Amino acid sequence: MAYFIAAYLICINLAGLASMWLDKRKAIRHQWRIPEATLFFIALLGGGLGSIVGMQLFRHKTRHWYFVWGMPAIFFTELALAIRFMLK
Repeated sequence: MAYFIAAYLICINLAGLASMWLDKRKAIRHQWRIPEATLFFIALLGGGLGSIVGMQLFRHKTRHWYFVWGMPAIFFTELALAIRFMLK
């Protein structure tokens, strides 16, 4: 079971990283963008760390306070919940 959870978290965090890269690329080219709600949804599904890394690595969405504060809030909330359920 732990293997599947780890595989899921790796995949969803890679999706968070890739979505930030793709949205940044589209922004530079003035093309269709990934909706901000979708970026947050990926983080809520467990991809918060990948999204944060993508924000910093690609310097994307770092001027928007709701991303600067929201993504870490999502990540630390999920981390706290994971720790809580692992200790049960």
